[in-house]
Amino acid sequence: MDVIYLIEINDVSKLFGGFAAVDDVSLKIEDGEFLGLLGPNGAGKTTLIKILTGLLKPTAGVIYIDGQVMSRDNMEIKKRIGVVPQYTNLDKELTAYENLVFAAKLFKIKNYESLIDELLITMELEEHRNKKAMNLSGGMQRRLMIAKALINDPDIVFLDEPTVGIDLNGRRKIWDILKAMKAMGKTILLTTHYIEEADYLCNQVCL
Repeated sequence: MDVIYLIEINDVSKLFGGFAAVDDVSLKIEDGEFLGLLGPNGAGKTTLIKILTGLLKPTAGVIYIDGQVMSRDNMEIKKRIGVVPQYTNLDKELTAYENLVFAAKLFKIKNYESLIDELLITMELEEHRNKKAMNLSGGMQRRLMIAKALINDPDIVFLDEPTVGIDLNGRRKIWDILKAMKAMGKTILLTTHYIEEADYLCNQVCL
């Protein structure tokens, strides 16, 4: 029986001037797989995530998501994707709850109140719902970013070093959340430079 791949990365490269940030990468990811991209800073992990999410156009190669070519203009696929970037995408002047309301409205989600309540409970942020994002700890901000990425119930979640700079206790909380996402059957691509993180979470790891 032929394997059906949800994500196919075919001979993808990205050049900035004469520098190859991503050099001829090919990768296939099955539906429901939790894949880790493991490598040091500067290895091209973030650049590849930006290409996968349509933020950057590859210099060469093509990416298919569920059989469709991924590009900046493919809104149908973008609706099925959640992204946790390496750097914060929160509005720090808004509360935790307001950040999620804003995200829900961007996706035109109706009756979002109960969904947000559920996400805040899952992320252990219910007691902090009315705190401004700027007043949350680093670990709490990361968990709020994950909640924001899940607001549209995506099939695919890209996480770019979601635990970098987080203490061990905070990292463990995020690992538990990612394990639960894995159990929900979501297809997840995680970039990290922590070997133990990749080993604990991922079905497969690419170096």
